[in-house]
Amino acid sequence: MAHHNGPRKKTRYKFKKDLRERGLPPCTCVIQRFEIGDRVHVVCNPSVQKGMPHRRFHGLTGTVLGQRGRAWMLTIRDGNADKIVIARPQHLKAQK
Repeated sequence: MAHHNGPRKKTRYKFKKDLRERGLPPCTCVIQRFEIGDRVHVVCNPSVQKGMPHRRFHGLTGTVLGQRGRAWMLTIRDGNADKIVIARPQHLKAQK
């Protein structure tokens, strides 16, 4: 068998939802607005596949750079490099 390296490899527990959180997110999650410079947490929602950032960034915090279509551009520190991540608002939570 070939070795498969898909975008959701090794995410069986990482992308798992709690029992009472299953299903699609509410509409308010989709229409979130952020300002440039806001800090947001990347928490991938497995029930929404579009606009999901790479599994490497799940659980990290980034700064909003701007908007690109329906998605938001973030800068996240990954090791010694700054990465630009594009994610839809369903996968972002504002830092409190």
